[in-house]
Amino acid sequence: MPMSWTDLRFLLDRGTGLFRRGVASLRTRGAAASWQRVLKQFQRVPAAQRASLYLPDALPDAAPFAAFAVPASDAPRASVVIPVYGQFARTLACLRALAAHPPRVAVELIVIDDGSTDQSAALLPRIDGLRYHRRAANGGFIAACNDGAALARGEYLVFLNNDTVPQPGWLDALLATFEEHPGTGLAGAQLLYPDGRLQEAGGLVFADGAGFNYGRFGAPTDPRYAFVRDADYCSGAAIAIPRALFGRLGGFDPRFSPAYYEDTDLAMAVRACGLAVRYQPAARVVHEEGSTAGTDPAAGTKAYQRRNQAVFAEKWREALSHQPGSDTPADRAALGRGRRCVLIVDALTPQPDRDSGSLRLVNLMRLLREEGAHVVFMPADRDHAGRHTEALQQLGVEVWYAPFARPLPAWLRAHGARFDTVLVCRHYVMRELLPLLRRHAPQARLVFDTIDLHYLRERRGAELAGDAALARAAERTRALELQVIAGSDTTLVVSEVERELLASDAPGAQVAVLSNLHRVAAAGPGFEARRDVVFVGGFRHPPNVDAVRWFVDQVWPRVLAREPAMRFHCIGGDVPAQIAALARRPGVVIHGHVPDLGPHLDGARLAVAPLRFGAGVKGKVNLSMAHGQPVVATRCAVEGMHLREDEDVLVADDAQGFADALLRGYRDPALWQRLAASGRANVERHFSLDAGRSVVRRVLLGEPQA
Repeated sequence: MPMSWTDLRFLLDRGTGLFRRGVASLRTRGAAASWQRVLKQFQRVPAAQRASLYLPDALPDAAPFAAFAVPASDAPRASVVIPVYGQFARTLACLRALAAHPPRVAVELIVIDDGSTDQSAALLPRIDGLRYHRRAANGGFIAACNDGAALARGEYLVFLNNDTVPQPGWLDALLATFEEHPGTGLAGAQLLYPDGRLQEAGGLVFADGAGFNYGRFGAPTDPRYAFVRDADYCSGAAIAIPRALFGRLGGFDPRFSPAYYEDTDLAMAVRACGLAVRYQPAARVVHEEGSTAGTDPAAGTKAYQRRNQAVFAEKWREALSHQPGSDTPADRAALGRGRRCVLIVDALTPQPDRDSGSLRLVNLMRLLREEGAHVVFMPADRDHAGRHTEALQQLGVEVWYAPFARPLPAWLRAHGARFDTVLVCRHYVMRELLPLLRRHAPQARLVFDTIDLHYLRERRGAELAGDAALARAAERTRALELQVIAGSDTTLVVSEVERELLASDAPGAQVAVLSNLHRVAAAGPGFEARRDVVFVGGFRHPPNVDAVRWFVDQVWPRVLAREPAMRFHCIGGDVPAQIAALARRPGVVIHGHVPDLGPHLDGARLAVAPLRFGAGVKGKVNLSMAHGQPVVATRCAVEGMHLREDEDVLVADDAQGFADALLRGYRDPALWQRLAASGRANVERHFSLDAGRSVVRRVLLGEPQA
């Protein structure tokens, strides 16, 4: 396609703008810093680290206009306001992208035409579902956006530039920020260049009022730019704000007319209300930066950027005095500024739908975030674990992985000084890291999280099996675990039973109890709406293999003889052959891994925990009780859980007693209801996030004990 005069003018303006900004940078930053900025702009980001983009008709005149429909609702949750002034081809590409991949949320699209002289007025009204409004006269970006907000009906206002191509799922992710992160007042998208490089991962504001696009020209998947993060501001190319809040703040301040700094000013006003401005990396929007206003700071609308910086600096003089200086490195200004920084290291990325230890760790990170800490997670294998890594990033955790994370010795050398506290899970991980942490993070408090005392679990397994070799292995584990405990500042265990054991085995150690952490769910369906029994537990854990085999061999036949219609649902990943073979037994259903446990937690009448050995606190028991599902368990399974027999839980250790207890709970509605209510209350008292809050504040955040 031949290049038009408009395209040539754009390239000329961009070149002129780059030259002028380069001269200004030399004057203010010096040659070395300016050269680094040049190198960064032209650095190559490997294709694998760039975003894979959807770009329908992204180039001007790529496809002729034909009428089409955009998503529309008479009761929208979000009103997307798109100000336009000319640039019809770009507006068309934006609207086509929105039409091709409509959001799940109810939406209305409002185009505010600020006096275009091209095809916009003739063709945009032909798009079905689009709310088109033409202003009487050109008033600039701010006036157009404020007019659009006045016409909007949605709970949320979403301001979207017309020179953007929103990527599939962008709006749902952007609005989810408000639900998943209470206290959010404004959310901004991840802005990308058409070549897949990062344009902005939230903005920084320095003490002189200057703004900075964090992450510019970097890789969108770089750990620094891939998690939900508080930002000073987000560029108005794609932002969302509650409509009521926008109105309360008076909209975009007209003193910044026609454009520039209005988005930064709005973000400062949101923060002044005590609300957060948050960057949402899952909301990806391609933005052809400068296509409307140009890039030359001395010409056109772009010239207002310098003038408005002075207006902004004067308006927010007191607030800016608390911002970092312009010479502050961007990473230091963006990542956890002013917050206690906690590094967590585990062998693997937690998978909370697979094991209770993972669920506890994820909820610990959630609790730390609630307490205002900046949380960094590094899996020792440096692997990106797909949706599990992304779930942590959506929680607001800075997660590192290869190729961005170098091997742990080099990574700690580079990052160790950031951390106030380092928590390492499992003795074999901490044993390797202790010398490195003492060297590269000498200021940090080192906390060893046992998950459970491995040597206690191994010792009990050896005793049950009567195996001398297993007993010797348990003693070797004991020596290693006690060595790590001695080298750590504090050790976390999950029950008073384990703390009492360490009082004897490691009398000089600082030991604190931080048990399982659960969010208490709704009570779920009642007795009559449920049927069958369920077991939940991963089969990489030897006690679970033993428990299910014993239950099916010894307990289940006694139950089935009296309740032949009952089914036993066995759920857990990594199913070995000996467990898979149990599916041939009457009434036994082996499900394997189930990503969503909800139907089983709400559908099964009882859960069973027939563990004959183990250590720690059993997440399977907590999880069922948190959902109002009564539990039948052995004494080993409920050790250290503050449970009362026949009030909170039914307990038996022999096969006949276990079968009798299961049938009592299954047949008696009054008993079932009492167990369901008492079990939920027990989780609330002892295993909720609130129950662990004081320990987290004292041990991990260094707050004095009240």
